[in-house]
Amino acid sequence: MSNYNEQFLKRSPLAVLGVLRDLHKNQVPIRLSWQSGQFISKILEVTAAGLIVDFGSQSLDNQAVQKATDIQFSAETEGAKVEFSLPKLQVMNYLDLPAFSTPIPSALWFIQRREYFRISAPLQPYYLCNTSLPNGSPFQFRLSDLSLGGMGALLNGPLPEGLKVGMRFSQVEIDLVQWGKFRFDMQLITLSERKVIDSKNETISTPRLSFRFLNVNPAVERELQRIIFSLERSAREKADRVK
Repeated sequence: MSNYNEQFLKRSPLAVLGVLRDLHKNQVPIRLSWQSGQFISKILEVTAAGLIVDFGSQSLDNQAVQKATDIQFSAETEGAKVEFSLPKLQVMNYLDLPAFSTPIPSALWFIQRREYFRISAPLQPYYLCNTSLPNGSPFQFRLSDLSLGGMGALLNGPLPEGLKVGMRFSQVEIDLVQWGKFRFDMQLITLSERKVIDSKNETISTPRLSFRFLNVNPAVERELQRIIFSLERSAREKADRVK
């Protein structure tokens, strides 16, 4: 179902129940998605016997999901992301209203925010990013580090005039070379400088940007997780060779 590291997978029935009960208690929105559609719902009740989920707002979606055979559930809280899959939903009445029922999942992914670690991009090749400034002029920078929540970037020249924290950029293209090109909506959250000492003992300052990803869907996030683990593995192998 996912390319997350196995350490984030909860298999204990008590642990699974605990996560689902927290989602129910806090009324966290749940996204149900399948091959031909998706909708937002919420958990109405959770016990060891099963899970009861509210109908969506559109009748066509409620009818379509009844025919689905592989339904992905995802939820995001302030502290963690939760994902699991179920093979089928049944229709029932809950407090005189229509709802879906299903056995609880045998396992689920629980990825805490502090585990959204950043991995530095390799020095070669450069992973270049392209977008446009509000005035329409092209704006290019290179990837410095990557996480599921966002990225750091470096500029090869001075900061463009008018660039401000809080600016949003639509469909920024990131060329990750061997993994292909990705496009993200992003928001600039920090402007700073990276300072290094070169071989002549001189300080070199490079503008550094920090971005937060906006509206990343589960499929892209899983692909990002796979890329991050691959970069981490490559960095570790390189460090081992240096030793």
